[in-house]
Amino acid sequence: MTGSEPSPVDRDAAAVMWQAYARAHSEVVHAAADYTVERFGDSDALADELLAQVLDGPKRATAALVDDFVAEGEPLPRVGSHWIACDGSGRPRVVIRSMELRIATFDDVDAAFAHDEGEDDRTLESWRDNHRRYWERTCTARGVTWSESDEIVLERFRVVWPPELAD
Repeated sequence: MTGSEPSPVDRDAAAVMWQAYARAHSEVVHAAADYTVERFGDSDALADELLAQVLDGPKRATAALVDDFVAEGEPLPRVGSHWIACDGSGRPRVVIRSMELRIATFDDVDAAFAHDEGEDDRTLESWRDNHRRYWERTCTARGVTWSESDEIVLERFRVVWPPELAD
């Protein structure tokens, strides 16, 4: 899959979703009041594909390069933080809460994490193949070279909103 410039996220609609979640879960939001608005992947099609895996249940983890956060001027996520995941059109669909985070390298990723990411056949082999191709593509687009020694943020999460999709 090749990347293309993704559609912009709808920050106004995300703010409405966040306000509804905050009203229903004020104690959680009080402890972690900020959120980000993001999408999975680097294209509208990939965002839709990966979000479908979240909505259908198997995807409860994700991986991102530390350097991607640095390049975007974003802080690394922290346990308890929230993000609103958008579909390929940029429409917010779910609020996700980070439950576990660790920094690793490519070789540190284990079969359990690959399974929790819920992609492809959920094996470590397919995880490595798909992520290698993804990071080579996205790093090339940024003008850098990806390396297996680059630091990766491994994040396990829960879907917390809307109620009908929450874990």
